[in-house]
Amino acid sequence: MDVDKEEVKNINHTFAVCVYRESFYLEACICALKKQSVFSNILMATSTPNPFIENIAKKYEIPYYVRDGKSGITQDWNFAYQCAKENYNSDFITIAHQDDIYEKDYVETLQKMMGREKRPLIFFSDYYEIRDGKRIEKNQILKVKRLMLFPLRFRIFQRSRWVRRRILSFGSPICCPSVAFAVENMPPVIFQNHFRACEDWEAWEKLSRYKGAFVYSSKKLVGHRIHANSETSAAIEDQVRSKEELEMFCKFWPRGIAKFLGEKYAKSQESNQL
Repeated sequence: MDVDKEEVKNINHTFAVCVYRESFYLEACICALKKQSVFSNILMATSTPNPFIENIAKKYEIPYYVRDGKSGITQDWNFAYQCAKENYNSDFITIAHQDDIYEKDYVETLQKMMGREKRPLIFFSDYYEIRDGKRIEKNQILKVKRLMLFPLRFRIFQRSRWVRRRILSFGSPICCPSVAFAVENMPPVIFQNHFRACEDWEAWEKLSRYKGAFVYSSKKLVGHRIHANSETSAAIEDQVRSKEELEMFCKFWPRGIAKFLGEKYAKSQESNQL
């Protein structure tokens, strides 16, 4: 369970904000990061440099890094992660999504919970959705994800490879923008350049094999924005996600069972469409 009265350890955390083109919601994300109850480094990284991003970086005095080459979600995430790792010597890194909101006690909660583990792997939290500017805390998909993650409310299960792999075998309930990585326990490359929609699930599957803890907070520390221009919505629209989900289920199950689960899981995609 979450511990509210523990002393906060001085841990070097960095938000690496991955920025793509001109996001209408970027400034709101930056403002939320600036309002954290304990200090965190903040940087911005992009493969699509433009005056809009540069002006935001100057306005909030945030270091700004540009990746050369073609844009790609896994390449951009890995680049942002490396910028935080190499330039700030970060203990923990959160790849912040430009459209999302982080509650003011996100870093404080992360520090408390990760600091008490001998070998943490990742930290992540519960979340709420933001649809048409409204905060949505309950819907069918959120209920299912919270039920799937219920065992990880207990520290003994956070350290269990068997438990977290069983959870991931039925889908990916982990809120990607809420994840912070324990740098010293991570592989050199976290995200493989393989998927377009399930790249996070693929990473969690790989990390679930490692010795250490998946540290989960049941606090709703992130507001995940659902909108028509998101990469998730685009992947659902052109059927990419369904194909990738089948491949992920095959990592855990025989193909027949994987196909059955994939068909059932695809229905949850409807909640990501406006």
